Amino acid sequence: QVQLVESGGGLVQAGDSLRLSCVVSGGSVGDYAMAWFRQAPGKEREFVAVIRKSGGALNYVDFTADVKGRFSLSRDSAKNTVYLQMTSLKSEDTAVYYCAATPAGTVRLRASDGYHYWGQGTQVTVSS
Repeated sequence: QVQLVESGGGLVQAGDSLRLSCVVSGGSVGDYAMAWFRQAPGKEREFVAVIRKSGGALNYVDFTADVKGRFSLSRDSAKNTVYLQMTSLKSEDTAVYYCAATPAGTVRLRASDGYHYWGQGTQVTVSS
């Protein structure tokens, strides 16, 4: 059974940076499309970013428009971990961030209902 454990959330000021980690157990991070979603109070869970192998050493990455240019994704196969590096944080980035995994062949990578495995979430709060 694949399990995901997120960490790295916290309270920061606008303009600061945070790095979220998602450790995968029970499976290899390279075999899955690894995504981050977030859910702000009173709002639906939304797609943030995804990373997946696309052949050889290349990765396919995708970001929602709100975070493009500010967030980046990386994967450490040795540590079986995916990282979401967040910079220039804004108050509207405040949410619970969830790590999710689905088999790498999944097509609809921005849809939360396509993900089989979820972490417990980590809170990110950005004060303005």
